[in-house]
Amino acid sequence: MAYAIIKTGGRQFRVAEGDTIDVDLLDVDLGNTATFGEVLMFADGKEVTHGNPLVSGAKVTAEVLEQRKDKKVVAFKYRRRKGYHRTVGHRRKLTRVKIKSISVGAKKAASKKAEE
Repeated sequence: MAYAIIKTGGRQFRVAEGDTIDVDLLDVDLGNTATFGEVLMFADGKEVTHGNPLVSGAKVTAEVLEQRKDKKVVAFKYRRRKGYHRTVGHRRKLTRVKIKSISVGAKKAASKKAEE
């Protein structure tokens, strides 16, 4: 089974076709496609291709399913015997995407033929 490791929003995700993942908020409308061009590694079951730092010509396309918020994260600050306590929190904004295709591009095939 082919999979890729992509980088988006400062995080890295291992994705395969058909996977559904939550990434940081993307400026893409519902139902449209998002393209991730920062592919760090690609594996097709037999061979592993890693970039330096990116795999050239590789991209991952995904369909935007929904824009949502994550669970609430509460940070409670407290100093004992001082009467000090603060509660702060936040909810990350996320985009849920479904991976449609992983394409490596012609550059990989051309470089592979040159090595042989």
